[in-house]
Amino acid sequence: MQPLTLKTAIGTYGHTKALKDGSITPQGFTFDHVEVTPIIAAFRRMIRNLEFDISEMAISTYLCARAFDKPITAIPIFPLRAFQHGSILVNTKSGVEKPTDLHGKKVGVRAYTVTGGIWVRGILANQYGVDLDQVTWVVPDEEHVSEFPLPKNVEKVAPESDLKEMLLSGDVAAAIGTGPMDSPDIKPLIENPTEAALAFYRQTNVYPINHMVVIKNSVIEQHPGVPSALFDAFARAKREYMQKLNAGTDLTPQDEAMVKTKSQVGDPIPYGVAANRPALATMIRYNVQQGIIPRNYNVEELFHSTTLNQE
Repeated sequence: MQPLTLKTAIGTYGHTKALKDGSITPQGFTFDHVEVTPIIAAFRRMIRNLEFDISEMAISTYLCARAFDKPITAIPIFPLRAFQHGSILVNTKSGVEKPTDLHGKKVGVRAYTVTGGIWVRGILANQYGVDLDQVTWVVPDEEHVSEFPLPKNVEKVAPESDLKEMLLSGDVAAAIGTGPMDSPDIKPLIENPTEAALAFYRQTNVYPINHMVVIKNSVIEQHPGVPSALFDAFARAKREYMQKLNAGTDLTPQDEAMVKTKSQVGDPIPYGVAANRPALATMIRYNVQQGIIPRNYNVEELFHSTTLNQE
């Protein structure tokens, strides 16, 4: 029998290195790794063309894809996550001093359904009282799920538009997801964002998820053992990585950042449904509030049944 090889697009992180270099392999199949840099470039290819058998995927893209019956299913593996309170920057000349000052203003974000944008908008609405309908969201990029209809308060601009330049020029009062900007006119909208994010975590137990892992449904139908075996392989690679972090030797800057996160939240890369239920439920709720998905999914609906109790 021909061995099963699955075309796979996942990012290279400390906790996926053993999967990428082949030192840890899943039971029953092998990976055919396709290097996609940055990994977000794989998401649209997966959603629109089902180009991979296994793919890393933004959680908001997956939720939107589920709403449009895309034939993919997730497992509760979350390769990338980040606190989001510092992700929205404001031009100090815009007159925006506090979050509710965004009412009547324009805010840039790469695409409306991008995960960082949904997290930030949800935080602004639920923590800081921002009425999202009173903000114009300016987007230069396409949505990964092409069928998604943009809300009326979304303004599409040219794809080559640079959010950093738009923020510096004042074309938008604030922007989400630009990364750090070195200008005296640009600052985080939320004061002391790191402290605010950790306070949010302590209050809600929500450590925001950016990416998850999905499998093409046709693969699962033909090989029902793949989801559980894939989860197990990721979990073994993570355990090996955590041992390295605990040893504290030969750490890269990425590793050192993970150690810092570990000191703040305990497990810096929690896998499984149980450990991630608060974050998952919150992300689902934010997606409903923002009109991305039509209803509140149960957390269990998102994942293949064989992986619901894996840790």
